[in-house]
Amino acid sequence: MSVVIYNTLSRQKEAFKPLSPEQVTMYCCGVTVYDYCHLGHARSYIVWDTIRRYLSWRGYNVRYVQNFTDIDDKILNRARQENSSMEAVAKEYTTAYFEDMARLNILEADEYTYATHTIDGIKRLIHQLEQKGYAYSAKGDVYYSVRKFEGYGKLSGRKLDDMEAGRSGRVGTQADSIKQDPFDFALWKSAKPDEPAWESTWGPGRPGWHIECSAMVRDRLGDTIDIHMGGADLQFPHHENEIAQSEAATGKPLATYWMHNGMVNVDGTKMSKSLGNFTTIRNLLDAEAAPDPMAVRMFVMQSQYRMPLDFTEEAIVAAKKGWSTLNEGLNFGVRHGEDLGWAKAAADEIAVDALDQAAVEQFRISMDDDFNTPGAIAVLFGLAKELQRQSNVIIHEGAADANPAELQQQWQTLVTLAGVLGLEAQAIESVDAGVLSEAEIETLIAQRANAKQAKNYAESDRIRDELKAQGITLIDKPGGVTAWHS
Repeated sequence: MSVVIYNTLSRQKEAFKPLSPEQVTMYCCGVTVYDYCHLGHARSYIVWDTIRRYLSWRGYNVRYVQNFTDIDDKILNRARQENSSMEAVAKEYTTAYFEDMARLNILEADEYTYATHTIDGIKRLIHQLEQKGYAYSAKGDVYYSVRKFEGYGKLSGRKLDDMEAGRSGRVGTQADSIKQDPFDFALWKSAKPDEPAWESTWGPGRPGWHIECSAMVRDRLGDTIDIHMGGADLQFPHHENEIAQSEAATGKPLATYWMHNGMVNVDGTKMSKSLGNFTTIRNLLDAEAAPDPMAVRMFVMQSQYRMPLDFTEEAIVAAKKGWSTLNEGLNFGVRHGEDLGWAKAAADEIAVDALDQAAVEQFRISMDDDFNTPGAIAVLFGLAKELQRQSNVIIHEGAADANPAELQQQWQTLVTLAGVLGLEAQAIESVDAGVLSEAEIETLIAQRANAKQAKNYAESDRIRDELKAQGITLIDKPGGVTAWHS
């Protein structure tokens, strides 16, 4: 069975057939480095990281390239606001990007490419488009002639005639006045006072946004790649314009498969700075009672990647609880392996054919179907919940009620498959005798019992959460008895 991918270009699922059986080439549109990464970036880069990891696990040799847009109006505006420079702003937020991604366990790309490092390639591509009649210069700018590319709109499904009707009555910009057509877009922008510029045959200037990615893909991966990825907001006009530029220049498809992740909402509303619901990754992870980064990663993967994702307080609370269950399962071998007489082999040293084959097969079936991570996460929870139950049995009855060898296989399967999704065990803190004594724990449990009896469930939950934060898990048993373990 092969991997099947939903291709935005064809609007249907297609069997994955890379250009070369030896290697898969992937290009991901990266960030414009003028601010800290937000929840939309978290969603996007977790998704593409997971897909990259899975293809590697399936045996493909993946070459993953991602760009940074390090020259842009937004960067220049931020530099003016901070009385800084384009280079300093870009460097600051590029560093911040790597910090945020590392916390979410996102692997670094095989190569990062920067717009400012690709100026020669950008100018070569623009010259080629001029020579083929797809580009023209006007007062130091260079524009792409959209109507000369027959396939324009094939990715987004938009038609120029429909868009032209939608423009009726709108006031044109100064740039529109020098264009041959209002839909033409800039490949090269003439220099403005006090802005960075590069010399060219059209005069000093800087590249337009769209041409940057076309040139970077070509310079690093060639004329045609396997997979081009990005957020749904990039489908038009950015990716549409990339296709127009690259395919006009080369006469070849830019990418075989186009993949787009769904957008992020906050409490059902599109996230935006103007609405005040804009949250950065570091604000989320540094907040009081913040979720573990692995809980955020798991939460993102519990939704199909092409669908909208809604960040709500309730969803984050549920993700924290879900991650607690999964993390307990991932820690099972560390906590109980020696007592169960397991061999010392680590989970990552185990061959796939030595794992629980039913679980591996179900995981593979889910992920092969357009990277169905919700189905894959369900397989992990099935394994984790059984290991969590066995952990409780061991703690309270002194021995597991299942074969130790089978438990080892289940644990190794869980750790292996979770690793494919970039989910890694986090240490579970034990009780610190200097913080809470057993007597103090029992006192809090008694206070919780009294709160429950008085139907003060908020206080009962608060005590449970307080103990949980210190590594104490409560187990309510029949007859009103509450056991605990660390």
